[in-house]
Amino acid sequence: MSADPMRDRLVLLGSKGGPALRPGGPWPSSSLLKFGGRTIVVDCGLGVTHGLAETGISLKSLDLVFITHLHSDHVLELGPLIHTAWTAGLATPVTVFGPPGTGHYWQRFCQAMEFDIEIRIVDEGRPDIADLVSIIEFGEGRVMEERGLKVLALRVDHPPVNDCFALRFEHAGQSVVFSADTAFFPPLADFAKGADILVHEAMLEDGIERLVAKTGNGARLREHLLASHSFAEEAGRIASDAGAKRLVLNHLIPADDPEIGEADWIAAVRKTWAGDLTIAHDGLVVGLEHDPEPKDRVSEK
Repeated sequence: MSADPMRDRLVLLGSKGGPALRPGGPWPSSSLLKFGGRTIVVDCGLGVTHGLAETGISLKSLDLVFITHLHSDHVLELGPLIHTAWTAGLATPVTVFGPPGTGHYWQRFCQAMEFDIEIRIVDEGRPDIADLVSIIEFGEGRVMEERGLKVLALRVDHPPVNDCFALRFEHAGQSVVFSADTAFFPPLADFAKGADILVHEAMLEDGIERLVAKTGNGARLREHLLASHSFAEEAGRIASDAGAKRLVLNHLIPADDPEIGEADWIAAVRKTWAGDLTIAHDGLVVGLEHDPEPKDRVSEK
């Protein structure tokens, strides 16, 4: 089955919260948003490059990248994504928007890869990767407005990270909002008002104890999760207050617990949200325009 390469859609490349990988489990946070003729990547957790390739997206078409915050499960593969696109033939500019510190990450990545970058420029005739990439660090408010695409940012509540931002993408009367990582944060409902899709992180209380036991950090990890993330029913409350058209639960915590299935997520969020609902899994495609129903990944190949 082939996807229309022009069709606006959201692809959930990585759907789990947290950086750990476990056998057979999902990948950390990253999403592809084909919107207004742009190829947009939101967050670059481990696996984003492979996830994009699996959708059939040519890495040479990489256009805009947005990083919500600098936790590793959102930024670890930013450098490798761009570098791999460069080795695949990237020759057009890429703009990376991220919180303060994103430029430092990119500079240090290029330093770490200096030998490979310099030898490929000489040996393979590639353009200098530094000339292709622009890093723009942002705060709250308007992030960009270009060719009909408008992007807004809202600082959310994700302690101890101060610079963590929800993102709202608007084009031709449609809007897609990403909550980023956040505790229950009522101002997010106004920010997401009327969104066609609200992608909101979600956590289930049942499973937290098993998760912290697996990870081994015990009380400290539990304390972080409860202070910095939203339960599924809280995500539903934000979607209801926002009047969103569809809620997508993503960045799931825990995402790889064999005792938790999709029915558990649905039961939790239905306490507060009665509208269209999608529970993320890696590769899920959520259409915009006249095709809103989610489906498994389809390829442009």
